[in-house]
Amino acid sequence: MKKLKFILSGGGTGGHIYPAIAIANELKSRFPDAEFLFVGAKDKMEMQKVPQAGYSIEGLWIAGLQRKLTLQNMMFPLKLISSLLKARKIIKNFKPDVVIGTGGFASGPLLQVANSKNIPTVVQEQNSYPGITNKLLSKKANKICVAYDNLERFFPKDKIVFTGNPVRQDLLEIDSKKNEAIAYFNLDSNKKTLLILGGSLGSRRINQLIEKELEFIQSKNIQVFWQCGKFYFEEYKKYNSKNVQVVAFIDRMDLIYAAADFVISRAGASSVSELCLVGKPTIFIPSPNVAEDHQTKNAKAIVDKNGAILLKENELDEKFQTVFSELVSNENLQNELSKNIKNLAKPNATKDIVEEILKLV
Repeated sequence: MKKLKFILSGGGTGGHIYPAIAIANELKSRFPDAEFLFVGAKDKMEMQKVPQAGYSIEGLWIAGLQRKLTLQNMMFPLKLISSLLKARKIIKNFKPDVVIGTGGFASGPLLQVANSKNIPTVVQEQNSYPGITNKLLSKKANKICVAYDNLERFFPKDKIVFTGNPVRQDLLEIDSKKNEAIAYFNLDSNKKTLLILGGSLGSRRINQLIEKELEFIQSKNIQVFWQCGKFYFEEYKKYNSKNVQVVAFIDRMDLIYAAADFVISRAGASSVSELCLVGKPTIFIPSPNVAEDHQTKNAKAIVDKNGAILLKENELDEKFQTVFSELVSNENLQNELSKNIKNLAKPNATKDIVEEILKLV
């Protein structure tokens, strides 16, 4: 059998990068001698994260269209042409068997070129509301792997496969890691732990909320593990204390999920999929500043099945204390949320996506 070659493209945020890495890892475990190349946007976080995961990456000079007239937008046609030319060169030199896009600007030019050369393409859409890149690419893609129902409004129905989102495989077995986790993060085993997740870049609004409510939360005999994001760390690190740990980034997500008793999180697609797998009582605070408000839609898909609590940013000041007090004091509510969110997990998503990719080889 000939040596297989795969190009994966996705980036801009962790939500597009980690699924691509999870898919590559699964392909690699099945075909150890396969060749892999990632393609990302030149100045985005994938240029660090992908090499850290052990894969090589090429950067395209591409960015999204801003919603208003800016210099960036006037550069867009130039960046697009430059990216299409580079994508053509990458595909010609690497000769992939399949090209996989997980969303983000860089996957646009790359899959566009692959489609034009009749190389099979797979689009993996993490959100309940697709981004513009994936909507455009879906017309020519061979398969579209999705994580939410009712996406035939956006994609050709005969190409959709319901797989769920790829998640880190080390999250499948967290129940046995609680003691290790408490030791690793130096937590107090007599206190419950609240985990705050603002997404890979951090969330200003969630950080402001926690700053305001920190004393209230601690008054419930709860310790706080607060991932504030790299942009905000300098501002919030002063809150580090015996019962509060402030970090920019979490290196062992499996352990922090094992240690957590409650979670407050943004509702990016990857976070939602991970939290389904982990099954901890969760309050979602969706970001209203993302395209088509897709985080609210992601969260609602869980909340409608009674698997989590949803608080909108504009409700935080009046409702947070009541909602949080009810959650931490009501064990029946905690158990019900945990059970329901776990029912929505798709632990085999990565394997199922890889099966679809292999059908095209």
